[in-house]
Amino acid sequence: MSQLANQVAVVTGAGRGIGRAIALKFAAAGADVVCVSRTAENSEKVANEVRALGRKAWAVAVDVSDTVAVMAAAEKILAEVGKVDTLVNNAGITRDNLLMRMGEADWDTVLDTNLKGAFSFTKAFSRSFIKQRSGRIINVASVIGLIGNAGQCNYAASKAGLIGFTKSVARELASRGITANTLAPGFIETDMTAELGEAVKTELVKTIPLGRIGQAEDIAEAALFLAGPGAKYITGQVLTVDGGMVM
Repeated sequence: MSQLANQVAVVTGAGRGIGRAIALKFAAAGADVVCVSRTAENSEKVANEVRALGRKAWAVAVDVSDTVAVMAAAEKILAEVGKVDTLVNNAGITRDNLLMRMGEADWDTVLDTNLKGAFSFTKAFSRSFIKQRSGRIINVASVIGLIGNAGQCNYAASKAGLIGFTKSVARELASRGITANTLAPGFIETDMTAELGEAVKTELVKTIPLGRIGQAEDIAEAALFLAGPGAKYITGQVLTVDGGMVM
């Protein structure tokens, strides 16, 4: 039997990179997937890829930093789909700059998307998880939330915040059979890291014991594990998928 048969997963930031890989991995494991992205074009594109795998898919375009829009989208999803088993909060952005040059807008935008977005989606589905006495919440943070990075104090704060948020949610919801865990990807080949340039990548690889940059697929496999039956006794944890960068 498929690992996620008869399950519905909501994946934010599903339009590309890690989110897309998770959506497709879950679909291949038997789940129907709600693909959430900022643009209708991206969410629809990935929803079609999920349908091509023989699963049901719904495309939802929403800016996760807009709490009112998130609440409305969640209500619509529950009305149309009926239930949600797994929520993957993966939507994330960067606005890099050194602290002394960072504008308030760059701080707010990153925190609102990466951290408040996860808060809004988790809150929006928590009642339905509690009612069904089951649910998996997977928040995608980053190794940068564990070790920091020069020029990324906003991003690091948002991802470290996500770890603390997840642990608190795990404690609040555990008695209802709901788990909450964090994935902390290392450097992964995505559109976001493609902008780094070869020289930077070469230096980066030197900091990774396994000697290579990871693939979105590596994160999707870890997400599948946390969503699947094998992780039913795991909650409040940070699973670092980084080739050994942070030990």
